Amino acid sequence: MDDLTPPGPETEPPAADVLAQMAQGLLVSQTLVAAEDLDLFTFLSAKGTATVAEVAAGVGVDERPAEIVLTACAALGLVERDGAGFRNTPVADHYLVRGRPYCFGDYIRMLRDHAFTGWMRVTEAVRTNRPSRWTAEQREDIFTSENRAKLFWDGLYPLSAVTARALGEAVDFGGVTRLLDVGGGGAAFDIELCRRYPGLRATVYDLPHVCEHAAERIGAAGLSERVSPHPGDFFADEELPDGHDAILLSMIMHDWDEARNRELLGKCFRALPRGGLLVISELLVDDDRTGPLDAALMSLNMLVGTWGRNYTAGEYGDWLRAAGFGDVRTVRFRAPGANGAVLARKP
Repeated sequence: MDDLTPPGPETEPPAADVLAQMAQGLLVSQTLVAAEDLDLFTFLSAKGTATVAEVAAGVGVDERPAEIVLTACAALGLVERDGAGFRNTPVADHYLVRGRPYCFGDYIRMLRDHAFTGWMRVTEAVRTNRPSRWTAEQREDIFTSENRAKLFWDGLYPLSAVTARALGEAVDFGGVTRLLDVGGGGAAFDIELCRRYPGLRATVYDLPHVCEHAAERIGAAGLSERVSPHPGDFFADEELPDGHDAILLSMIMHDWDEARNRELLGKCFRALPRGGLLVISELLVDDDRTGPLDAALMSLNMLVGTWGRNYTAGEYGDWLRAAGFGDVRTVRFRAPGANGAVLARKP
C-alpha cells in the first residue's frame, strides 16, 4: 500500500555565508597589502581627515580606485567616515603608520613577498609533504642568509614585539637575571622584556647574519649594555651558551619535527642550572586538535614553509619531562604570535 503521509516541510539548507567568507579570505589580505603599499594610513595620519579626491592625489592614484580601497578599508575597520572624508581608526593609527614603533608594514610586506607565494601552492605541500614556498633557486636550508632577507626579520619584529609584551605580562620574569633567547631573531623579545624588567639581562643566540641585524635593533633601543648578540647555530653547536638562569624558545619549535625538538630540549636542559626556567612561547594547538584557528593556520603555514608544525601543550609537556624537566605548566594569553607559554624547571 502506498504511503499516504503528506510530506513534511523541506529542510532548510545551512547558510553558505561562512564558506563564502573563507573562500574570499585572500581578498581581505590583499586589500591590506594594497592599502599598505600605497602608504594610505601614513597619509591619513598626517592629514587627519581626507576626502576621496585628497587621498587619490596624496597616494598617486585615480579617484575611482581610491574610493574603492577606502570603502574596503572602512568595511574592515581600518578607516572610518569623518564628515565628507575618511580618517584612520585607532588600530590603523597605532599599527599601520610607517615610522611608529609597532608598525606592521614590514610584516605585511614580508607575508606578500615571502609567505603568500607558497600559500598559492598549498595543495602541492599537502600532497608532497614538503614545503611549497621554496623555489628552484633556493637551497633547502631556509635559514641561510641568502634565503632569509632582511625583510623577513624586519617583518617579524612588530609581531614579536607585541607578543613579547603579552608574554611579559603573563609570565613573571622578575626572578630571572640572565635570559638566553634561542633563535632570538631581531631581539624583539629581549628588548621588550628588558624594558619591562629592569634587572634582566639577555643574550640573543642566533645565526651570525641574524645577530648582525639584532645588534642594530638593540643599539637603536639603547640596550647594548643589557642585551648581547651571541652568534651560533643551535643544532650545529654541540652545546648552548651557559651562564643563564632562563631560556626562551619563542616561535622556534614549530619550525622543526619532533626529533629535532627533542634534541633542542636536551641541549636546553644541559645549559640550565638547577632551578633554571625554560619558556616555550607558541601558538599552541588544542589537545583535541580541533583548533584554535590561529594555531591551526600557523601549522599549515609551517607545512608550506618548513618541516615542522604547531604542537599541543600536551606534546611539549611529554617532551619536557622526557628531557628531565619538572614543574611543567601552561600559561595562556592572547597575542599575534602566541596563545600561551609552556613553562618547565630543571630540578
